[in-house]
Amino acid sequence: MGRNGRICGLAALALIPALAAPAAASAGGQPAVGERLSDGRTFAHWAHPRHAAAVRQTPSSTSPQVARTHALTEDGFLEVYPVLRSVTGRDGRTWLRIRVPMRPNGTTGWVRDSAFGPLYRVTTRLVVDRARQHATLFRSGRRIWRSPVGVGTASTPTPAGQFWIREKFTVSDAGGPYGPRAFGTGGYSSLSDWPGGGVIGVHGTNEPHLIPGNPSHGCVRVPNEAILRLYRLMPIGTPMQVL
Repeated sequence: MGRNGRICGLAALALIPALAAPAAASAGGQPAVGERLSDGRTFAHWAHPRHAAAVRQTPSSTSPQVARTHALTEDGFLEVYPVLRSVTGRDGRTWLRIRVPMRPNGTTGWVRDSAFGPLYRVTTRLVVDRARQHATLFRSGRRIWRSPVGVGTASTPTPAGQFWIREKFTVSDAGGPYGPRAFGTGGYSSLSDWPGGGVIGVHGTNEPHLIPGNPSHGCVRVPNEAILRLYRLMPIGTPMQVL
């Protein structure tokens, strides 16, 4: 996260948990088969896993396994899986295409729908522009928040790609290097040997003079006043695009 050798994995923080399913996300039940469940811009769905299950390359129980779902994030919060689409497999069962929080970034796969609880729908999207060093939050395609940010250095860049918000919490030391609020994402930094696995975070800072800039080990630093407002506006499950 920081220039001073702080870890990029959020697992080192003292945390005050947020609710697992925030009010800004609405439960939508199980999807219609063949339904597209995220357009990447104006709406998306996510779910918590019911139990550990195989993630397959294709929607078939005989397809090679990519990974297994797990119950908790590195920080001990209920895990969040973005659900992209539902289909009927050759076995006649309903399968969900999901994003998987793991290396390499961008991994997706297929899981039986019975492995997940209710789907939650969000209409928010966070876009982080590394070149311009600012972030923008959209709701239903309309901009509702914007702020300058600090991103990773040339040697420890904030990874580009499609990610999501897995957790949100209050930091116990509001005057510390992570500020008063933080989000954990589905992206992983290049520092895989760091404690907590190098999860990319979006968080406040006690060095606002370094924003905008490239002060971090991959995380996105936000001025404290702005992170407090973002915390109120951005629910768990929000897609995050890093340009």
